[in-house]
Parts: sequence; structure tokens; C-alpha cells
Amino acid sequence: MTFVVEKELMADCLFCKIIRGEIPSKKAYEDDKVYAFHDIRPGAPKHILIIPKKHISGVNTASAEDAGIIGYSHLVAAKLAREHNIEESGYRTVYNVGPDSGQSVFHLHLHLLGGRRMAWPPG
Repeated sequence: MTFVVEKELMADCLFCKIIRGEIPSKKAYEDDKVYAFHDIRPGAPKHILIIPKKHISGVNTASAEDAGIIGYSHLVAAKLAREHNIEESGYRTVYNVGPDSGQSVFHLHLHLLGGRRMAWPPG
């Protein structure tokens, strides 16, 4: 993928627009690497999306250089779990990959879900 194509994707990406402040969100956390916000259709009492500020379409398009931000997103999820008092009761982190998994926005995003008992298997 060339830089020009990636830039075009970013212009139309819903999550990139949220990061830029063009679309409002209920921010849960932000630093220079990620932006986290509360899901507008929560699947649990606590449902936060953690997205890298760099546009990555999904796990399948991530490169070796993206490994750090993928791991970092999980560390942010643990921090948010502590802040939202779900660390001890438990929580789930999920990357949906592709349409059959339920991915509807093609910008890498980690779901942090908690505040209720989770069933297994999911879905």
C-alpha cells in the first residue's frame, strides 16, 4: 500500500475522524500513541475502544513495525481496567478481524469489555 492510498483511507476513516476531533466521542484516555473512547453501542457495562493514532486497517494488515502499538494497546487496556474498577473481577480484550468477526470499522481497535460475567465461547 502506498502512502497516497493510506492517506486517502485516513481521510474517510471514522476512527481517524474521531482522533482528529471531527466526530465527537466520550474520551477515556489519550496519549501520543493511542486514543481510547467509550463505545456508543456497548456490549458490556464497561466497553472502551482503544485505537492507535496511526491508521492501521486491522490485524491482517499490521506489519512487524506495528507490533509495539498492538502490545501497548493491551497495556492501556489494563490501565483503563484498573481505572474503571474491573481489574479484579475480570475483563476481556478483543480484536475483531474482518466482517465475519463483526469488524465494521477498518481501523485497528482493541475492545475492552467488563463489568459483567462473560460467557465462553463468545459470539
